[in-house]
Amino acid sequence: MMPGLAVLTDASADGFLLPLAIILPVAGILSAFVLGGRHAERIVLLLLVPGLGVAAAVFVAVWRGGRSLVYLVGGWEPPLGIALRADGISAAMMATVAVVICATALFARGEFAQPHGRPEARAPFVFWTLLLAIWTALNTIVLGDDLFNLYVALELLTFAAVPLVSLKGNAATLKAALRYLLFALFGSVLYLLGTVLIYSAYGTLDIVLLSGRVHPEPVAWIAAALMTMGLLAKTALFPLHLWLPPAHAGAPAPGSAVLSALVVKGSFFLIVRLWFDAMPGLMDLAAAQMLGTLGSGAILFGSILALRQQRLKLLIAYSTIAQIGYLFFIFPLALGAATSNPWSGFAWTGGWLQLFSHAFAKAAMFMAAGLIAETLGHDRIAQFGGIGRVLPITMFTFGLAGLSLMGVPPSGGFVAKVLLLRASIMEGQWWWAAAMLVGGLLAGGYVFMVLGKAFSSASASFKICAPVPRSREVLPLALALCAVLLGFVPLQPSNLLQIGRTAALTVASP
Repeated sequence: MMPGLAVLTDASADGFLLPLAIILPVAGILSAFVLGGRHAERIVLLLLVPGLGVAAAVFVAVWRGGRSLVYLVGGWEPPLGIALRADGISAAMMATVAVVICATALFARGEFAQPHGRPEARAPFVFWTLLLAIWTALNTIVLGDDLFNLYVALELLTFAAVPLVSLKGNAATLKAALRYLLFALFGSVLYLLGTVLIYSAYGTLDIVLLSGRVHPEPVAWIAAALMTMGLLAKTALFPLHLWLPPAHAGAPAPGSAVLSALVVKGSFFLIVRLWFDAMPGLMDLAAAQMLGTLGSGAILFGSILALRQQRLKLLIAYSTIAQIGYLFFIFPLALGAATSNPWSGFAWTGGWLQLFSHAFAKAAMFMAAGLIAETLGHDRIAQFGGIGRVLPITMFTFGLAGLSLMGVPPSGGFVAKVLLLRASIMEGQWWWAAAMLVGGLLAGGYVFMVLGKAFSSASASFKICAPVPRSREVLPLALALCAVLLGFVPLQPSNLLQIGRTAALTVASP
């Protein structure tokens, strides 16, 4: 055992919370199958409070304790056993996932409630069980500390997300789901090949152990390249984004909210784990610059295509591609975050804050789009005239969420982008700042395009198909407010997001 490793593998007093975060949604899935589809919605609603409570407890324990929580499954230490670990970013991710899942579940009751007095419908049962499966997979991803078990969790996430795309059952959504599945399977094969190479070379897949064993050599570079390419396909980073717009636009509004806010973030989380935790000394400047360049391409390409869309859900989907691009500035700007570079901590905090604020904002946007489509019977932007007067809260929600995408204060997106801008300027990498500024202007273009149409005069053909109760407008508004409240985070590196990182990197140092 290497020096300092015992500190990272000793079980924590609060470690029992980690398996509980995975067991709760799994128990809900099994209960739904045993009790029948009519009870699936009630089971999910009953699990929301304890699931959110566990995520909050993990967050508080990591924050107050200032160290990672660790749970050894079966009491066996790696490499013989499996460890679950919650560091600062894991705790923040768990909390974000729990909040978005809870809001989505409450919002989805208006669309996926089992009809009373009629035969049991299949779609509600499928939706509620898939929602729990996504929650299970995401918690496993953020807590997992073994590359193969992370692969299993990633596959669970994929096979829960793909059916969510095709829930409407029409030809377009089935085609979109099939394309999503093909990209996801391509990514899975590459990731698995990489894990095989790593295990054959280093004899373990535990992230903490690998951080002390992996060193720059051909087998490590090949494995990292294969795994990264596979994860990029699942994250839909440009140019591997082709599956995302039809998949996110074709899913039901609650499904689109989860897919855009959370599912694509799971694979990104693993890319960060791979390069910063499992192989902290492997990434060089060229690789980091390449990932940053792909992120810049995603910002520009996704934003321009969003401006050209005629349907609201497709516009929001292309916006997701653009906003994902900002996340990849972590790699060129936070490279060597535990070393002498003082600005890398700003980049690290800014990147993660962008992820959290985007999750809240994009979930709110897709929910708002769903309410507009229910009211009008379509989501064609050109025919939105007058909807601002019918759904003022919903359009206000869309505007609030848009503030975060544009990076306008006071929003989480503003703080995130300012931190990334400061890091890029102070590190002399001004080209990332230019991409961010252009992306913000383009985001403002498509957000104001929608708002301008919504608050214009109604046409003669304007009609309301199905009035939406005000109570359903509150949930997306709450998520948009969460994105705004993140803007009150101080403009400095977050201590919470650094918890667990220094220790892991210390093991890798000679």
